[in-house]
Amino acid sequence: MQASWKTWTIGAALIMALALVAGCGGGNGATGAKNNSQGAADPAETTQEQTEQTGGEVNIYTARHYDVDAELYSEFTAETGIKVNVIEGKAPELIEKLKREGASTPADLFITVDGGILNTAKTEGLLQPIESAVLDAQIGEGLTDTDKEWVGLSTRARVIVYAKDRVEPSELSTYEALTDEKWKGRLLVRSSTNLYNQSLLASLIAIDGEEAAERWAAGIAANLARDPEGGDRDQAKAVVAGAGDIAIMNTYYVGQMSVSDDPEEVKVAEQVGVFFPNQETTGTHINISGAGLIKHSKNQANAIKLLEFLTSKTAQEKISQANFEFPVNAEAKLPELLASWGEFKTQQLDFAVYGENNPKAVEIANKVGWK
Repeated sequence: MQASWKTWTIGAALIMALALVAGCGGGNGATGAKNNSQGAADPAETTQEQTEQTGGEVNIYTARHYDVDAELYSEFTAETGIKVNVIEGKAPELIEKLKREGASTPADLFITVDGGILNTAKTEGLLQPIESAVLDAQIGEGLTDTDKEWVGLSTRARVIVYAKDRVEPSELSTYEALTDEKWKGRLLVRSSTNLYNQSLLASLIAIDGEEAAERWAAGIAANLARDPEGGDRDQAKAVVAGAGDIAIMNTYYVGQMSVSDDPEEVKVAEQVGVFFPNQETTGTHINISGAGLIKHSKNQANAIKLLEFLTSKTAQEKISQANFEFPVNAEAKLPELLASWGEFKTQQLDFAVYGENNPKAVEIANKVGWK
């Protein structure tokens, strides 16, 4: 599949209109020829004169596909004059693209939604350290790569969602307890082929060891109310429909359903509760959206400036309000729903272990029959 740039600029239509008027107006022949030549140029090409006028550009390869991201890129352009060019795709495909392009890549930033994948980009030698006192101040502890080759943009927690009319929160405790006999035929979760579940299992390998993690995965498979199907939203819908009583899913899906254009999704969000596991032990599993600075970036200063913008208090609040992700900037105010869930303890792990333990997690899931 051939990728194409998406560009977020402010006033693009006005600029084009002015250029057209200048090219077709009653000026001398030399001026008209110059403007017509520029108008026929490849839109992806930027002249030195244009670069100076617009403040330059920054090129992003991203596996995040959210409207709020595009809105923030437009705001960044309006504030700085820096064009934001975006290629979207699946993270593994973008990593392969970066490897093929090597030093000739136009990319400045790689953005994705899993700590393990960010670590893969790092270990493949695609990234470089990001030096910024602003980022150091804005991003919370533990939410940046240990070598500063990527920084966090947002987090999401993988929690237990339960039917309010059939389950009491006091019945819930830990991820490990989901293998208890009392949950047999009552548990819902999407396929083990999903990266969210692989990273959760990878975290339990790091915390409890391979043998205990294998017993856990086998217990999850044994307690399922049905074979895994659908995404996280489908698990919540199935809980409300009575197919099961509890589900493992990411918090931000509950938030998104609560403001959905679909009235049925809003009802589902109202009828499920959110429980943060392992609060008395190792903490709730979280995953991260983050951005790495490409090793061969041609616009490093602009890339870092964009990261500083995206992790600012204002931008972080917009990400959280729109997407119901948790901000990495502690100064950002949470939306009412997230705030209502209260503070919670998180796993204290280097996100790199999600990638390091991923092959073993996949092996375990296949071995125990977690489809």
